[in-house]
Amino acid sequence: MAKTKFFRVFTEGDTTDGRVIQRQWIKDMAATYNPALYGARIWLEHMRSLYPDSAFKAYGDVLAVKAEDIGGGKLALFAQLDPTPELVAMNKARQKIYTSCEIDPDFAKTGKCYLTGLAVTDSPASLGTEMLAFAAQASANPLAARKQSPGNLFTAAQETVIEFEDESMTTQTNEASLLEQMKSFFSKQDPKPTDTKPDAANADTAAALLELGKHVAGFSKQITDAGQATAAELKALTEKLTASETAFNELKTAHEKLQGEFTALVGKLDSEEAGGTQRDPATGGKGGAEVDFL
Repeated sequence: MAKTKFFRVFTEGDTTDGRVIQRQWIKDMAATYNPALYGARIWLEHMRSLYPDSAFKAYGDVLAVKAEDIGGGKLALFAQLDPTPELVAMNKARQKIYTSCEIDPDFAKTGKCYLTGLAVTDSPASLGTEMLAFAAQASANPLAARKQSPGNLFTAAQETVIEFEDESMTTQTNEASLLEQMKSFFSKQDPKPTDTKPDAANADTAAALLELGKHVAGFSKQITDAGQATAAELKALTEKLTASETAFNELKTAHEKLQGEFTALVGKLDSEEAGGTQRDPATGGKGGAEVDFL
């Protein structure tokens, strides 16, 4: 997330329809803004499109706002944004570098002022001032069609300097801080060069560490012995499996040999004539029945 630093979006002053931003409004916005309640999105020239691939799609979100006194009796509203890559690219290309806020002076009928949106534009403050005068005198506000509610108002466009937080630098700073803390911790544990004899507490600690080392060594030997025993059992099991596989292969070979011999015998018997006693072939007769007459 290319989160920005807080930057000023507007101060007390005029709006695009002749109204004046009151100091209390800025305090209300700083106190009530909550993205979980209603998140203010970033729009191009206060225009909204129904299509996500339109040039007038949303270009990010307002993460947080705060109010700060900028001197001269003026109170300003500062915002922190989560811009999309497209908005980051536009800002780097020096496009749409002015911002204008969308404000609802009676948000959800609470009587409190709320920041409902933020627009990026190329209209500088001087042109914004001209728009103020024109809109204040015109019978129909030229920006009315872009408002979500007729009672809402837009602030004058002011140039802003959007600076992005460098997450890599923040990470390096945190790592450096952690390193310094570790160095400080271990430096406190090291004995000072002037300490030539350990005190009783250090002696007890050394004895405890020595005893712990003996137990660790014992555990290590047990683990090694268990590993060796397991390896021996695995080797014996492997040898048994190998022997079983060899016996199976021998039995399979013998079976295949018997199967072949049996098949050859059946074929031989099928080709021989059947055995046994045969009757003499008939010699024939006269073809008639003979009868003895008295």
